Amino acid sequence: MREIARILALLEQRADSPAVLATLVQVEGSSYRLPGARLLWFPDGAHTGSISGGCLESDVIEQAKLVLATGQARRVAYDMAVENDLVWGTGSGCAGRVLVLIEPVPAIRPGWIATVRQNLLARLTTRLVVVHGGAGELGTRLAEGAPAATAEGEFLDEIQPPPHLLVFGAGDDAQPLARLALELGWQVTVVDSRAATATTARFPGATVLVAPPESAVASVVMAARTLAVVMTHRFREDAVLLRALLAAPVVYLGVLGPQRRTDRLLAEIGGGEAPEKLHAPVGLDLGGDSPESVALAILAEMQCRLTGRAPIHLRDRAAPIHG
Repeated sequence: MREIARILALLEQRADSPAVLATLVQVEGSSYRLPGARLLWFPDGAHTGSISGGCLESDVIEQAKLVLATGQARRVAYDMAVENDLVWGTGSGCAGRVLVLIEPVPAIRPGWIATVRQNLLARLTTRLVVVHGGAGELGTRLAEGAPAATAEGEFLDEIQPPPHLLVFGAGDDAQPLARLALELGWQVTVVDSRAATATTARFPGATVLVAPPESAVASVVMAARTLAVVMTHRFREDAVLLRALLAAPVVYLGVLGPQRRTDRLLAEIGGGEAPEKLHAPVGLDLGGDSPESVALAILAEMQCRLTGRAPIHLRDRAAPIHG
């Protein structure tokens, strides 16, 4: 998610300069990135994003120079299963084949770019079609309607708003959680009743609100992919927050502290049986007890919730990693 935000920001910063956009549109076998990965390149060498783990980018940039010179989009296929490859010379042996569309982005930007930017600000999803074959003109455009499937030579991409993490509690242990979530490109809101700790100086990059627990949940706007964690370390405040959040449209609700404490909280508010979205104790069992380790465990569990994955070792996964 952070990749598309960086691409949009760079396009806005260099509004008078043409650019070239490479989009990964098709994968067969193993690949470091999934379809929808993008790389933006400017004639002076400035670029952001990636379409692989670093093995394809140098050749994609060479292809981008040709696209810039001709003004014509082109599709480029890479076979990473060939060890002694002589075309782009990486010999990565990843056993995958990928297709990349490389298209010019003129100084007068295509309309879909402004739409994506506006929709992300409004936390709306944008549907794009990247035409990489067939009879249509190659390139990216807004999708019309809601087709059940794309036509041959088209890749349908949904640009979703980033996850929104609500952190109720602005203690020292909340700082690494907010910082790591922001590094992932998530939107972060920190809410606490204490003005002394709920400050933007302590949580740079996050939205910080000061509100009593009775109105804290109502003070934030919730949309799709909103996750929350309660970590005020104050039992009565946690009880008020938990009651409101159990009825709120969050896809994930974590409570910091041992299971016995959460059971007491639920009994206090008459919450009954814990719903599936409630994770208490919050986080995966990764080991470690530092605030940074706890933050990592919480975000790892949240990522599993967002993607519908069970937390297992990749070496124990029978299906493809991106299956």
